[in-house]
Order: sequence, then structure tokens, then C-alpha cells
Amino acid sequence: MRLLLVEDDIKIAAFIQRGLKAAGYAVDHATEGERGLDLALTEPYDAAIIDIMLPRLDGLSLLKKLREEKSDTPVIILSAKDSVDDRIRGLETGSDDYLTKPFSFEELLARIRALLRRDSDAKTAVIGVEDLTIDMATHQVKRGGREIQLSAREYALLEYMTLNKNKVLSRTTLSEHLY
Repeated sequence: MRLLLVEDDIKIAAFIQRGLKAAGYAVDHATEGERGLDLALTEPYDAAIIDIMLPRLDGLSLLKKLREEKSDTPVIILSAKDSVDDRIRGLETGSDDYLTKPFSFEELLARIRALLRRDSDAKTAVIGVEDLTIDMATHQVKRGGREIQLSAREYALLEYMTLNKNKVLSRTTLSEHLY
């Protein structure tokens, strides 16, 4: 699963990226809103985590433009703005969830999984090529009916390549997706 993180605080972003990568997610990171919007509109993401207070384009404006472009990527707002009005504004702008800083990483991870579960109910959760099947909800991989154990990075690579079958993927593209 590929996630977009739009967060200008480098320490928070590094913390989130490390944890998400350890949990088996591929993470792209933008430090300002315009770059985050560009990535969100040009790359396929399973979910996005967006801060509100960003340079060049704030998170709510980013989210509004994303929804105007008919993007249905699930979004979690992660912000220090914690008033009820702020949360309502975020949800009404189009976010699927709102988490305030400081936060528990385990809670963020649970919220991401919940969003992806909900989103995968609308999509096919099992993808495959010939006799290889990948259950994207459980990360279970089978070939010829036999389960294959993969590391988080191996799984991320296999899933990405399967989702992009019949496309030529450069080493740079694969490296950016994995790292």
C-alpha cells in the first residue's frame, strides 16, 4: 500500500515515515502543500496524511483542490489545531478522519488500517497474475494455492509490480516506491 505524507515538520515526518515503512507501507513525503497536491494528483495513493499548517498551500486548501479534482483518496488530517471548529472544518472540507498532535503512532496506524479496510470494501482486495494472488487487506501472498512468506519490503515490491503489470518500471521508480 502506498501512502502520501504531507508534513512540514521534518522530525514528525521522519518518525511517521519510519513507523509506516516498518509496518509495510511505501511512503512518499512532501514538506509543503503545493508539492503534496502535485503528488496527490499525479501518483496513485491508497491514502494520504496531511497537516493543516503547511507552507505555500495550507492543508485545507490542498484537500479542497484535491476533492475538486474528484480525487477519492482517503485523507487523514494530522494537525496541532485541535478545536472542535477546526475538526469540523477539516471533515467538511473532505477529510475522512482527523487526528490531533500530539498523537499515538499506534492510533494513527489503526486509523490508516480502518480507512484502507473501508476503501478496500469498495475495491477488489485480491489482485493477481496467473496463479499468483495477493490479498491486499491481509498481505497474504499465494502461488498455486500455497502461501508465500515475504518481508514487508518484498511484499511492497511484489504488490507494486502486480498493480503495474504490463508497464515498464524503471529502477528509479521502484526505488522511489520502496524507499
